[in-house]
Amino acid sequence: MNSQSIQKGFESLRPLKLQQVRGVIHPKRYQRSMLKAMSSYTVDALLYVGSIAGVILSPWPWLKLLFGVLAGCFVATMFCWGHDCAHGTIFRNRRIAEFFGTVFMLPSLNMYRLWIQGHNRVHHGFTSFAPIDWIWRPLTPEQYQAMPRYRRAWYHLERSLPFCALHYLLQVWWKGMVRYRPDHSSHTASGMRVHKLLTLLFAVAFSGLLAWLGGGFWAVVAGLVVPFIVFNYFIALVVYLHHTHPDVPYFDQKSQWNPVIGHLYCTTIIHCSPLGDRLLHNILTHTPHHVDPSIPFYNLKGAARDLMRAYGNYLHVYRFSWRQVWRIFSQCKLYDFKTHTWHSFRQIKRAKKEQYNMAMLPGQRIIN
Repeated sequence: MNSQSIQKGFESLRPLKLQQVRGVIHPKRYQRSMLKAMSSYTVDALLYVGSIAGVILSPWPWLKLLFGVLAGCFVATMFCWGHDCAHGTIFRNRRIAEFFGTVFMLPSLNMYRLWIQGHNRVHHGFTSFAPIDWIWRPLTPEQYQAMPRYRRAWYHLERSLPFCALHYLLQVWWKGMVRYRPDHSSHTASGMRVHKLLTLLFAVAFSGLLAWLGGGFWAVVAGLVVPFIVFNYFIALVVYLHHTHPDVPYFDQKSQWNPVIGHLYCTTIIHCSPLGDRLLHNILTHTPHHVDPSIPFYNLKGAARDLMRAYGNYLHVYRFSWRQVWRIFSQCKLYDFKTHTWHSFRQIKRAKKEQYNMAMLPGQRIIN
């Protein structure tokens, strides 16, 4: 899709209000089922506990590490469940939701209340509005060119498929949670400090338990460190795909952005296998979740069909494949907010070379 059609797409959404968009979603999509919620909870918990049991009982380090990778996958699925607790779609009682959400986020070493601050308020409040929504916010070509080489190299790593975990690990977990210092006058500050301490105590206690039951160093690495790394890769990749695509814009001007554009047009719906959807709690069906976060995860598919019937021309839908993911990562490196176009590093390098050639005499120009 070219920049003109992208702009035409989101411009036509400007008169709409979010409540109008939500109005096309069938009321039954909001119905809660404790059976569905708790059965998925049980499956997640059993798969995780089984993987940790494999870490503890395995006699060889390589087998412990293999179970650690599996545990990391189930840490990610548990986090998806905890994510819905944070949005209040599983339990109406906030304290119960916080208890279960905290329990399911602890293995990922994410701090429930601090994560809510960045996700619910910042990301959902200003989706793809770059001055505020900073998760996976792209640089412009001009910002990139002005950076020193070591920072460019780091930006290359973060926006590459093999090393995308670095973005969530450093930008979200480290800066947004571990290093985050809430305003002491805020009524949420004490709760955030408690959740930091709780996460630290869990990490220390769980490390000691793994070392004691699993035979020392390799059990700790496989049971805590490896799952943490796997989780960071998973969450970084998923969040990136939620809001990054050659046809999905970002905004730096509030006059161009509004909640309907952010939630409906700047999100994706990615189809995968039925098993994948079940394990991931439909987290890749992201647009209806942004349109209304109060829809339970087990109803997102139906809500997506409702939105498709009414606003299908505005939705960004595709089927998951690693070839497609590689294409998105290759193209979506730098963003021009004026033309609403994505650029790859290769395109920027070529443009810079052409600009250099234009300034040179014919005999001095670089020949490709």
